[in-house]
Amino acid sequence: MTRWAPGTPERLQEAALALFADRGYEQTTAADIARSVGVTERTFFRHFSDKREVLFEGQRQLTEAFVSGATSAPPDTPPLEIVAGALRAAAAVFPDGRRPYARARQAVIERNPALQERELHKLAGLAATLTESLRARGVAPLTAALAAQSGITVFGLAFTQWIAEGEERSFEAVTEHTLTELLTLTAGAAGAARRDEG
Repeated sequence: MTRWAPGTPERLQEAALALFADRGYEQTTAADIARSVGVTERTFFRHFSDKREVLFEGQRQLTEAFVSGATSAPPDTPPLEIVAGALRAAAAVFPDGRRPYARARQAVIERNPALQERELHKLAGLAATLTESLRARGVAPLTAALAAQSGITVFGLAFTQWIAEGEERSFEAVTEHTLTELLTLTAGAAGAARRDEG
């Protein structure tokens, strides 16, 4: 069997996704995935801790993008603008060429409650990391949490739109549109509150 071939993690990811879609997640083993690309099961476990992580391998890259976007904002940038920068940085992780894989991956996740739970855990982790990045910049705890949670909500909604059948906009364009909707909504609520106070 071939061992340590270039691009092995990517080949394992593609093979796993095809097998999950064809046989089902529960019915597919790590050995099945390894065999399908001509490597040993041991090689599989050198790249992934278990078959679930094949679907969540990109979490570190996504987290790093969020943190990079948040920390690169100039001093005194308002919290939601920091979050907007983090969202723009995260959008770069999703080039248009990745959309078919993202669609297929999401279809597998939606058929498995344990994978759905793992996806929610991933989003909660992103929110916590973004909250800490904001707090490190001196943003008050409640404000940091509100801004971060809002940002992750925007991210999740944008992702769902981006993988929808027929969607052709870039992930960045979908994210910007979703963020604009949030800012419009909050501005309207703020205006209403001021009128009520007056």
